[in-house]
Amino acid sequence: MAMTVRDVMNRFVVAVETSASFTDMVTAMCRFHVEAVPVVDADRRVVGMICDDDLLLREIDRRPGDLLFEGPARRRERRRAGGRTAGEIMTSPPITVTEDTDLRRAACLMHRNRVKQLPVVDGGTGRIIGVLRKADLLRAFCRSPEDIRDDVQAVVRRHAVHVDIRVEDGVVVLSGTVDRRSGIAPLLEEVGKVDGVVDVTCDVTFLIDDLERPAAPGRRREEGGASWTWRP
Repeated sequence: MAMTVRDVMNRFVVAVETSASFTDMVTAMCRFHVEAVPVVDADRRVVGMICDDDLLLREIDRRPGDLLFEGPARRRERRRAGGRTAGEIMTSPPITVTEDTDLRRAACLMHRNRVKQLPVVDGGTGRIIGVLRKADLLRAFCRSPEDIRDDVQAVVRRHAVHVDIRVEDGVVVLSGTVDRRSGIAPLLEEVGKVDGVVDVTCDVTFLIDDLERPAAPGRRREEGGASWTWRP
């Protein structure tokens, strides 16, 4: 079963309200050694995010001519740098996830949006219940070989094939014989998506090459089995 945010999230939340001062935000980040904090309203609903880069905007050097040639993005950045409260400095709307969000989707959101953490909210109320940090995502790769093998075995059963499975340091090695060559790629793709799998090595023999193009006229087609090796 695919891991979700619930499996690795941190339920200890360091958050600030929209009225928090610059000093309050810096103090919270330094005291709890975090690089970002969610901004919440009076009902604990997430309305924005503040990271250390946002606070460091105050230190941007104003060179002569900056105000004349800066674009819209730079002007917005400068307005945020001059903010005094969390509500004025925060990035909004926030990117959030729920406990049931697939861990791979959460990782994609974090990477695509270049954020350092994702607030975890209750799907019904929108209130914050935890946070997901980059370090939490790495825990998905700390699964035991036995747990990974059990999940890979479930994938193999779904594909109705008989192959041997070996797991070492997160690398899954598949070996054996399958009926048709066309069934190998889907199998490997699904095994690669199992949480904790770092890489997949497959050395199998197929009985029927149903992906081979028809032999050209006048040329004899080889009969029998064939050996095929796949490595990502």
